[in-house]
Amino acid sequence: MDTLIAVVAALGAACAFGVSSVMMFLAASRAPQEDVLQLRLLARLSRNPRWTAGVTLQAASYGIQAVALAFGPLVLVQPLAATDLLFALPLLAFVRRQPLRRRQLIGAFLVAGGVAAFLGISPPTQGLVAPPIRAWLLPAVVVGVVIVVASGAAMRSKGNTRTTLLALAGGADFALLDALSKSFVGLVRRDGLALTLLRWEPYALLCVGIVGLVLSQSAFQSGPLAVSLPVIDTVEPTGAVAIGALVFEEHVAASPALLAVQLCGAAVALLGVFILDRSTLIGEESTENDRRSRGR
Repeated sequence: MDTLIAVVAALGAACAFGVSSVMMFLAASRAPQEDVLQLRLLARLSRNPRWTAGVTLQAASYGIQAVALAFGPLVLVQPLAATDLLFALPLLAFVRRQPLRRRQLIGAFLVAGGVAAFLGISPPTQGLVAPPIRAWLLPAVVVGVVIVVASGAAMRSKGNTRTTLLALAGGADFALLDALSKSFVGLVRRDGLALTLLRWEPYALLCVGIVGLVLSQSAFQSGPLAVSLPVIDTVEPTGAVAIGALVFEEHVAASPALLAVQLCGAAVALLGVFILDRSTLIGEESTENDRRSRGR
């Protein structure tokens, strides 16, 4: 029953996150370039009703994902939560009154099949509820270095290069955020909210969340969604699964042969994510906003 709850909640989180990402991009893409990596970007966007609705939905998606993480391991939940565009693209197609094309259907099939292979070959098992702080040091340092280096390089870059680097930093931050969410909900479930608030995890979760929001909105603001989403949707689940195995000691395939099949399934799913993220539905939305930006 726990696994069923985790799967359903993870898919619900994917749906909410996919729709909210599109809504937030439509607002962030019109923000001034000088606001990139600045907290004032969030202040400016907070006055946009579309962005406010999007961020509210995204907050709800993390709440739903927290439920999934309370009942399932990170290496189970995060691959499912990364299927966000399986839900966002049909919505975009409906709004635009366009049929889904063969390329989009192929991408959806690859994502579904790859995730099914990854999870079906050797279902992941639960690991630690509250890993010791020393277990967090390596992933925290790695993510911190990625954020600092990628953000610094982005400030010296332009166009799609800047967007890619910001999305890389945002995806790495989100991977750590997912892991901290897993730890937080596990502690609440085991010890209760009052005792959990006496620990460091809730406050690290808040800080990492704010950084991730600034990075992701800067990526959305700096270039097309078809450039930023493939990076975020690849880096976040890959990083989260790695942290799940390293920090939470969650197990995947036991044998080298099964592990190879799992890795192939993950590669197929990521290829499908890339195809969906490069969809013309998203590309057309990006082009439309580019035209509007130039026409301001």
